[in-house]
Amino acid sequence: MVMQGLSPSSLKKHPALIPLFVCLGVGCTGAFLYTLRLATRNPDVTWNPKKNPEPWQDYADKQYKFMNPSGLDVAKSPAPKY
Repeated sequence: MVMQGLSPSSLKKHPALIPLFVCLGVGCTGAFLYTLRLATRNPDVTWNPKKNPEPWQDYADKQYKFMNPSGLDVAKSPAPKY
């Protein structure tokens, strides 16, 4: 026995559940994609520690852009040393 609202025939009787399922699907998809992005793009995550044991050191010589309210141009911002 299927609960009401979970089969296409019962969704026709309860059309107010359709936005609920759409919002739930969009939310779950967004959470999954954000977690996937964090797992693949975050400099603190390494999938192959033998190849690159300290991936955060790749960002030591890159320039970060911070908001500078005084308007002075900063050539390079220092990266923290771990």
